[in-house]
Amino acid sequence: MFYEFPKSYKSKEVAPGWLVHFVVGEHMSLSRHTIQPNSVAPMHTHPNEQMGMMLEGEFEMKIGDKTRLLKKGDIYRVPPNVIHGGVTKGKVASIIEAFSPPRDYTKL
Repeated sequence: MFYEFPKSYKSKEVAPGWLVHFVVGEHMSLSRHTIQPNSVAPMHTHPNEQMGMMLEGEFEMKIGDKTRLLKKGDIYRVPPNVIHGGVTKGKVASIIEAFSPPRDYTKL
């Protein structure tokens, strides 16, 4: 199966300045995030394992008790049920993320 961006993706603004385009499969989901400068991802948890890669911009992310400034090419992993969140810096940021099992975007 093939998906054409952005036509085949569903979209949702999950927080102010935080737009997510996503595709949900049977065992995983993939999302592309476009985040405006100084936008916040509130601290939260979910039962999914999550991995992401910074495509552009900077994102200061906290996972559990560790914080790191993520830049282009950096990858992160969030284990299931671990609290995490963060904030973008002075430029638009773009992130691609995968979730397993698939993320339920209707609950965001």
